[in-house]
Amino acid sequence: METLDLTQARRLALVRAGLLKPEWTGMPRRATGLTQRARRAAHEVIARFGYLQLDTVAVAGARSHAIVLLSRLEGFDPALAEALLQPGEPLFEYWGHEACWLPIDLYPVFDFRRQDFQEHPWWGDLIGQHPRMAADLTRRIREEGPLRSLDLEGRGSRGWWDLKIAKRMATALWSSGVLAIRERSHFQRVYDLTERVIPERWRKTALARDDALEFLLLQALRGHGWATTGTLTQTWRLRNMREAIQAALARLTRKGTVVACTLRDDDGRRTPGWIRARDLDLADRLRRVRPRNDRGVLLSPFDPVLWDRPRVRRLFGFDQVLEIFKPAGQRVYGYYCLPVLAGERLVARVDLKADRQNGNLHILSRRFEAADTPGKMPAADREALRTAVTRYAGAIGLAPVGLTV
Repeated sequence: METLDLTQARRLALVRAGLLKPEWTGMPRRATGLTQRARRAAHEVIARFGYLQLDTVAVAGARSHAIVLLSRLEGFDPALAEALLQPGEPLFEYWGHEACWLPIDLYPVFDFRRQDFQEHPWWGDLIGQHPRMAADLTRRIREEGPLRSLDLEGRGSRGWWDLKIAKRMATALWSSGVLAIRERSHFQRVYDLTERVIPERWRKTALARDDALEFLLLQALRGHGWATTGTLTQTWRLRNMREAIQAALARLTRKGTVVACTLRDDDGRRTPGWIRARDLDLADRLRRVRPRNDRGVLLSPFDPVLWDRPRVRRLFGFDQVLEIFKPAGQRVYGYYCLPVLAGERLVARVDLKADRQNGNLHILSRRFEAADTPGKMPAADREALRTAVTRYAGAIGLAPVGLTV
């Protein structure tokens, strides 16, 4: 049984996430303009995790998937993040962690999920209950071409007898593999027949369920570094598959690609988990280095490093909270807070609101993690917040307002 201390696990998580020095992460650090080089850099970031989670909220001036890329690629143009999914690009959209853009070579891996989603996980056998609508929608796309989500409402919806079911039907057909997302237009999904979106070499290949689980668990570790079984499971929302997951981890262990590894925290508590065998040497080397703390970067609340709240608390001592769904009066930090990473510490969080009309980025609130120690606010933390917000505001083309710290 291998053991990591907290420092090793935390630094390994940040290295694998592409948030420390490029010589450690093996990932690009700059990507300027709307160029093919910038696209390739974005694809490298996505490939590291195996997914880029999508989210509609743009109150901070950019959506989550753009913020994830901005935090890793200096000079990245957020407009490119909105246009990554295009015909011919090596990505597809599907249910990964949530709705995500994924590397195209994962399409065969998710055959098991497309089979499971012949009955939609939320709405049941929608296709079987409304076969005429399913056939009509498929025929319409085949004859008329790609169909936007917007076309299922308003003027474009004439002829549909139940708009709510029609929109669900498009999602169900996509989830089951009949349709695919061709691209996003103003963040609206554009549906098309799968054979017109996914190249044949990927459509004609399918991984067996056991092989797919091994692949996904190994991919999750590639992005996380060290992780518990629960984190690995939640990375791909592998629900009700406990025995199959344990069996897959056992097979990976026998192959020598994955190693059982206990995390020992500063109080001596032990948490069982897993690590790729190839990352053990890296974890050992990271114990002897010290990341700089004076450089700040904003992270999306949906960043792969942050969505697992118990993991964030365990590795960083940081209570990651998303308060979008709370009434305003019950929020502690703000509507859409972005944590500030400085070196290997999460030192603050800011609630931002973009005002495109006037070209401003308003800092609605800021909260330092060291604020509970009066008179001991580290100057480096203030500088990290200032650096992070200034860099982000410049990337999205707005002027920060209320940045004095």
